Amino acid sequence: MTRRMGFLGGLGVGLAAAGFLMFPHHIVLEIIPTDSDRPVLCAKMRDSEEVVLSFTHSVNRRPVYDTIRVTRDRVIVVKSRFDAFGAGMPEHSTSEGTFRVAEDGWIEWTINRPMPEVVVRVGRVANHTLRLKGRDVPLADLAPPGTAVAFRPNVYAELGLWKGRCLR
Repeated sequence: MTRRMGFLGGLGVGLAAAGFLMFPHHIVLEIIPTDSDRPVLCAKMRDSEEVVLSFTHSVNRRPVYDTIRVTRDRVIVVKSRFDAFGAGMPEHSTSEGTFRVAEDGWIEWTINRPMPEVVVRVGRVANHTLRLKGRDVPLADLAPPGTAVAFRPNVYAELGLWKGRCLR
């Protein structure tokens, strides 16, 4: 009887370990070229963790910082920060977002817009850079300029994290 319990106990531990390795429970941000289904980067995220996409505005050549929150099933474009107006940049509050000048003089456009993904075309001179996990990742290092890439949440199992070589 003791031997049987040992076997069953060991089987239970083995099944629990297999479940942990194979059951999707880790939130991941994937960056995937839109003409592919294979991520060029993935990063393990906490629920509602934020990343910042920075770039140089194409007209006024000033920096813009977009904050994106990652959840289990969507990304939320939280806000943009910029220090000068340019084509396509908001100039006042609307039904879509709130405009304010922060204490440091930067302009903030807060929208909190949930989306299934955010698509960005890697700029040739915009220097799109993703700030995540304490690292700056130039998008041009992941995909050639002109390539559209999607920032998409996903849920991975532990085994998928290892296989996908995700940043932790």
